This record gives sequence, structure tokens and C-alpha cells, in this order.
Amino acid sequence: VMGGYIAADQTIVDVIRSYAPGFIFTTSLSPVLVAGVLASVRHLKSSSVEREGQQASATLLKTMLDDAGLPVMLGETHIVPILVGDPIKAKRISDILLAEYGVYVQPINYPTVPRGTERLRFTPGPSHTPAMMRELTE
Repeated sequence: VMGGYIAADQTIVDVIRSYAPGFIFTTSLSPVLVAGVLASVRHLKSSSVEREGQQASATLLKTMLDDAGLPVMLGETHIVPILVGDPIKAKRISDILLAEYGVYVQPINYPTVPRGTERLRFTPGPSHTPAMMRELTE
């Protein structure tokens, strides 16, 4: 985890700023985060299990959403977009899915996509099970 916030009186804040400027004002990643990223990249360079699992999950979710009658926008990537066509509706659906069902999905609006093609962007991963996807589509 990176980032933080200091809530203290002005004297304490000034002391921290004076004695820890590299810690407070750095834009570099911490060594432990870089080590984790490097280990992940090395693993993924030699393993296709995760990519194959992600592609399988995306294919299954596309099929399940289509079977449920939802307007899935077909494509070859792991991204599973559902056409909404309205930015306000896309945001509202995204908010409801998170607040009421614990499902995080990004609404994608103009200028990322043309007006009238607003969508929800699902990105299933290799750890998403068929049961999870069934729960989403029901």
C-alpha cells in the first residue's frame, strides 16, 4: 500500500516535512512494491495459465451475458463490454451493482467511447468462477 495522510497540528507536520522529505514527497515506488511487480512479471513470462484462465473466463462471461439477453459487445479481448448507450444510466448501473451486490464494474463514457456507445466494462480474471459469473448474470 502506498500513500498516506498526516493529520496533526502544524508543529508535528513541519517536523515530519523537515526530517522525512524523501518519504513524504517522493514519486518513486517503494522497493517492496517494485519487488512484487518484478516477481509477477517474471512469473507471467514463464506461465500461460493465468492468461488462458482469463481468456476462458471472458469467453464464458460473454456467453452467459448473451444468454441472459444482455447487449454484449463482442470482441477478441478479455474485456467484456455491455452496451448501455447512455452515460447517466451506465454510471447508475455501476453504482447499483457496487452498492447492492458488491460487484465493481467500470462505466465507460465519452470521450473514451463515442457518445451513444457508453458501456459497462467487465474484466473477468482467471480466479472468477463459473458460480460467480452465474450469480452476476442472474
